[in-house]
Amino acid sequence: MIRIKQLKIPIKHTEEELLRKAARQLKIPENKIEACRIVRRSIDARKKPEVCYVYTLDIRLAGEQEQRVLKKVYSNNIMSTSEQPYAYPQRGNVPLSHSPVVVGSGPAGLFCAYALAEMGYRPIVIERGKEMAARKRDVELFWRENRLNPESNVQFGAGGAGTFSDGKLNTLVKDEAGRSRKVLETFIKCGAPEEIAYDSKPHIGTDILSGVIENLQKEITALGGTFLFETCLTGFVWEKGKVAAVRCRRSSRNGSVPGAQPPEGGSFSGPGAQPPERGNFSGPGAQLPEKFTLETEVVVLAIGHSARDTFQMLYEEGFAMEAKSFAVGLRVEHPQSLIDERQYGREAMKLLGAAPYKLTAKLANGRGVYSFCMCPGGYVVNASSEPGRLAVNGMSYSGRRGPNANSAIIVTVNPEDFQGEGPLAGVEFQRRLEERAFRLGGGRIPQQLFGDFEQEKESACYGSFESCAKGQTSFGSLHRLFDKEIKTSFAAGMHRFGEIIRGFDRPDCILSGVESRTSSPVRILRDETFVSSKGGVYPCGEGAGYAGGIMSAGMDGLKAAEAVIRRFYRKGA
Repeated sequence: MIRIKQLKIPIKHTEEELLRKAARQLKIPENKIEACRIVRRSIDARKKPEVCYVYTLDIRLAGEQEQRVLKKVYSNNIMSTSEQPYAYPQRGNVPLSHSPVVVGSGPAGLFCAYALAEMGYRPIVIERGKEMAARKRDVELFWRENRLNPESNVQFGAGGAGTFSDGKLNTLVKDEAGRSRKVLETFIKCGAPEEIAYDSKPHIGTDILSGVIENLQKEITALGGTFLFETCLTGFVWEKGKVAAVRCRRSSRNGSVPGAQPPEGGSFSGPGAQPPERGNFSGPGAQLPEKFTLETEVVVLAIGHSARDTFQMLYEEGFAMEAKSFAVGLRVEHPQSLIDERQYGREAMKLLGAAPYKLTAKLANGRGVYSFCMCPGGYVVNASSEPGRLAVNGMSYSGRRGPNANSAIIVTVNPEDFQGEGPLAGVEFQRRLEERAFRLGGGRIPQQLFGDFEQEKESACYGSFESCAKGQTSFGSLHRLFDKEIKTSFAAGMHRFGEIIRGFDRPDCILSGVESRTSSPVRILRDETFVSSKGGVYPCGEGAGYAGGIMSAGMDGLKAAEAVIRRFYRKGA
């Protein structure tokens, strides 16, 4: 294959025009190109109004021509390439008598379970929240009537917290093993648009992502995996320093997935437990008791960044953990038309759809301020998961057609900011902010215009545009939310970004708070084999402190599965 980089072409072009330009770059007739694959596509808007696409293409030529062509045109942007497909490692030599248990069905848990299922390990996935359809009903009810279900919400349930987001698939993780492509190809197989494989800023959209998650779950089930929804991890059984079983609590008596088939010999026990034949936890009439245990030699912790009671349980169980840095701030809304014009220009914005942005600044006080989870044409959402505490996030549908752009503008915080000791100090820091936000909004999303935030006065009405929010809102004094340093850092960041995107710091841009769940406040320590301080337990993903988004979490889930595969083999697989 021949790879062509930095191939620039006008935004409005056809496939034929793209092939024609590639052929000119290689100095060959078009009919010599046997196949063309788009590796990457980005937008170059630095010289408005001359906005263009920039492609990286892989070209296959017929016969023995590639080397002859390369001798003539080889350069920094035209070269030979070959792509190694992602491959699972060889199975280890330690026998597994029971199914691995994966805790959590966010991206890390799903991709870990998918890898284990593909390799014949028949994993059991336990998820404290509900399956997709029921979860979506609970979330819509919460947004409409402000009735929170602490076990089924924007944070907990099928697909994890990323389900109600823009479905962004960006990652900065270096990836020589091909895990990124494995994740993207799996999403496409499960119904995501093919463009995510090559767009420089790929996204799915929450409306499509929910169906993709359901299809991935079906794939895992078809490969021998099992899902137990409304099932929360409450503890462990240890034997000789290694896990022997997990203790679970059910929030209902029948939340299993029809058709799921756990492996033969799966052990099941609990007060009054009547496991079906062959450990089959599903099907008509199959029920689980309120409390039960699952015997297993392997547990993968993919618990997500909001499983605070689970963090507490792990701390009490003696897991090695530490508080880690994260960031807090406010979600900021602007008219999407403003962002489109500033990013693309008036002509190109008509062709390119809703524009994203990414902004960072390093302040004189040492704080970093940056945009996070930017949602073009999106909505601010109430992402709370605990009664009496309020957190926000952002969400876009696949079309990104909402009138507003929003993103979190957040300020880095470190363990020395937490006013507490121990690995859970960051959790308590988040909770204090969320309790204040809940009070400021009277249980609704508190909002304030940026100009009023700086003048420390409560807003009485919106300015030239209104908020796009999922969940009830009210005006509140967000300037009272943070201490002086975080507050002034936030404002300084807004003005710095106003120098990059003119109008970003306009007085009537709408602030919503609090954005506190940017990443996990905890890291569950693991060694080079991915094992925690407790034998047989593999922490992974965002909740364990090793990822930050859908892609990096999915890739870390694959890494955890690889670690299990290298050590163990499943009897009968």
